[in-house]
Amino acid sequence: MITDETGTTLLRRAALNNAAWCDAVCRAHGLSPWYDGEQLWFSARRTPPMYPDAVTLEPGVPAARVLLGVDTDSPGCSVKDSFADLDLAGAGFEVLFEAQWIHRPAGAPLPEPEAGEPEWSEVSGAEELAAWEAAFDGGEGIEGDGPFRPALLGEGIVFLAGRAGGRIVAGAVASTGGGVVGVSNLFGAAWAGVLDAVAARWPELDVVGYEHGEDLEAAVRAGFTPIGPLRVWLRSE
Repeated sequence: MITDETGTTLLRRAALNNAAWCDAVCRAHGLSPWYDGEQLWFSARRTPPMYPDAVTLEPGVPAARVLLGVDTDSPGCSVKDSFADLDLAGAGFEVLFEAQWIHRPAGAPLPEPEAGEPEWSEVSGAEELAAWEAAFDGGEGIEGDGPFRPALLGEGIVFLAGRAGGRIVAGAVASTGGGVVGVSNLFGAAWAGVLDAVAARWPELDVVGYEHGEDLEAAVRAGFTPIGPLRVWLRSE
């Protein structure tokens, strides 16, 4: 974990980038989330599946302030505790998972592609996005209303698809915000191709994201450095 002032700045940029991506997803669903100064992003209405109702943007945000703006009465309310310093247990939340923010500097050498690396391109249009979402979910379809809407296909957000034999077998989302590029929703063990595509589009920007477990190990092998912990809290039934 990076603990100096530079590291704190990187963490804040990573959190702000992630909040910007969550904001875009929510607005594509017709929601109107808010930024509470520079400390907090939140949505008063429940967010799409897999997306938090609040994201802390600085360390030390009081738990009461985080909970004030979100709907804690409906099932599934969640909070992204970007600095792993909240205690929401007393409000009926439990830790859903813990992870590490990761960082890769702009211009760092790209990892060597593995044998059989798919061919990469940018998703274009609603039909391709639906195919990408189906591949992301393992071909089973996301229960209910999926999070990825065609309105997300725009400036600053790129859905990357790795294709083999005409099928999407790998992918990721790359989104700008906070002065960095965030990579999320990675699937298909695809860091080499994704980083190459990101570097081609935004060569001057550092790359951030978060991972845990084996996915964190894969990110480290691809040249990322863990820079600090985060938690996701979920409101208990």
